Amino acid sequence: MYATTDTLATTPATQGGRSRWLALYTLCAGMLMIVLDVTVVNVALPAIQDDLGFTSSSLAWVVNGYMIAFGGLLLLAGRLGDLLGRRNVFVGGLTVFTIASVFCGLAQTQEVLVIARFVQGAGGALTAAVILGMIVTLFPEPREQAKAIGVYAFVASAGGSIGLLAGGVLTQAINWHWIFFVNLPIGALTAVLAIRLIEKDKGLGLGRGTDVPGAVLITAALMVGVFTIVKPAAEEGWTAPRTLVLALMTLILLAGFIVREATAANPLVPLRIFRSRNLTGANLIQALSASGMFGIFFLGSLYLQRVLGYDALEIGLAFLPTTVIMGLLSVRYSEKLVMRFGPRRPLIAGLVLIVAGLALFTQAPVGGTYVVHVLPVLVLLGLGAGVCFPALMGLSMADVKPEDAGLASGLVGTTAQVGAALGLAVLATLSATRTAGLDAAGKAPLEALTSGYHLSFAVAAVIVAAAVVIACTLMRPAKQPVEVADDSEDLALEAA
Repeated sequence: MYATTDTLATTPATQGGRSRWLALYTLCAGMLMIVLDVTVVNVALPAIQDDLGFTSSSLAWVVNGYMIAFGGLLLLAGRLGDLLGRRNVFVGGLTVFTIASVFCGLAQTQEVLVIARFVQGAGGALTAAVILGMIVTLFPEPREQAKAIGVYAFVASAGGSIGLLAGGVLTQAINWHWIFFVNLPIGALTAVLAIRLIEKDKGLGLGRGTDVPGAVLITAALMVGVFTIVKPAAEEGWTAPRTLVLALMTLILLAGFIVREATAANPLVPLRIFRSRNLTGANLIQALSASGMFGIFFLGSLYLQRVLGYDALEIGLAFLPTTVIMGLLSVRYSEKLVMRFGPRRPLIAGLVLIVAGLALFTQAPVGGTYVVHVLPVLVLLGLGAGVCFPALMGLSMADVKPEDAGLASGLVGTTAQVGAALGLAVLATLSATRTAGLDAAGKAPLEALTSGYHLSFAVAAVIVAAAVVIACTLMRPAKQPVEVADDSEDLALEAA
C-alpha cells in the first residue's frame, strides 16, 4: 500500500497542511516545465530548422540530445537525491535546466543548441527524478497521499498535450526562441518557492552509497540504449549492423551493472528493491503504457497535421479534451477511487479504457472529422489515463523504504522515458514502413499514410494490453480499501 508515517519517519513530513499543498504545487510546477519541454519543441522544429539550417537528419538531435541525457541520468539523479538531499537535487536541477534553457533560446548555431539541449536534459533528470519521492514524504497519510499523487500524475501525463498548445502559441505569436526563454521566470520562481516551502532533508551522505562504477555502468547503458532506439534503430532499422552492435553494447553494460550491484557494499541500486511485486510490476506497466501513449500523441499529431490538415495551434487545441478530463479525474476523483477500491482495480480499468481508445483510433479514415473520429478517442484516453496513472504512481512507491524513495522515484521516471523512446521508435518505424510499402504498391498517398498510422495505433493497443495482463497477474491488490464519504472535502483546494 501507500507509504505510512512509520516508513517515512526519517524524512521531513512535519510541514503544516497549507504549506504542504503549496509545496506540492511547487514540485508540480517543476515537473510541468520538464514535461512541457519534451513536446513544446516538437511543434517548433520546422521553424528551428529554417532559422538555423538543420538538415532533416541533424534536426532530430534537437530532440534526441535532450532525451539521451534525460533518460540516461534519471536513475543516477534519483539516487543522488537520497544521498545529497532531495530538495538540494531538485533545486540544483532546476538551476541547470533554467540556465540551459536561456542558452537554447540564445542559440544562433546548431552546435550551441544541441549542446544546450543535452545540458537541459541533465537538469531535467535531476529535477524530475526526486519529485515523487518528495511527494510521498510530504504526504504520509494514505488519503492525502492519493490526492497528491493524483495532482502529480495529471501534470506528468497531461503536460505533453499542454506543450503542443503552448508550443503552437509561442512559435506562431512570437518565435521559437521563446519556447525556451519562458522557462527563465518559471524556473527561477519555482526554485525560490521550493527553498521557502520545502523543508531541507539531510540525505544519507555520499559515504552511504557512492557507487561510482555502478553509476558509470548504468548511466552509460541507459544513454547507449536510448541512443540506439532514437537514432540507428529508427533510421536504419532494428537489424542494421550499427543497431545490433550498440544493442549488444547496451546488454553488456547492463550485465556489468547487475554484477556490480550484486557484489558492491553500497550499491547504487540495491537489487532487493525489486523484490516488491508492486514496484517491479508498476515499472513494467509504466514502460508499456508510456510506449503506447507517447507514441500515439506523436503519431496522432501527425495524423491531424498531414491527413486532416491541422496547423500547430489547432493540434494543441484538439488535444485539450484529453488534458481537461485527465485533470478533472486526477485532481478530484482519483483519490476517492483509490481509497474506495484500492489502486489495483482503477489501474486495470484505466488501462482497459486506453486500449479501447487506441483500438478506436484505427478506424479514423482519410476524410475523418474531429468530432466523430478523433474526439471519442481523446475522451477514452483522457478517462483511462486520469484513472490509471495516479494509481500506478502510488503503487510504484508502495513498500519503498525512506532511504530508497529517491531511487524508486528515479526508477519510475527512467522506465517511462525509456519506454516512451522505445515506443516512439517502434511505432514510427512500423508506420513509415507500412506507408512506404503501400506507396510502392500504388496506393493513394493519404490512404497509404493513414494505413501506416492505423498499424501503429493497433500495435500501441497491443502494447498497453500487455500492461493490462501484468496488472491483473503481478500487481498485489490493496488489503483494506477505504470507503470515502460522498461529502469528502477537496483537501487541495481547501488548503490553498
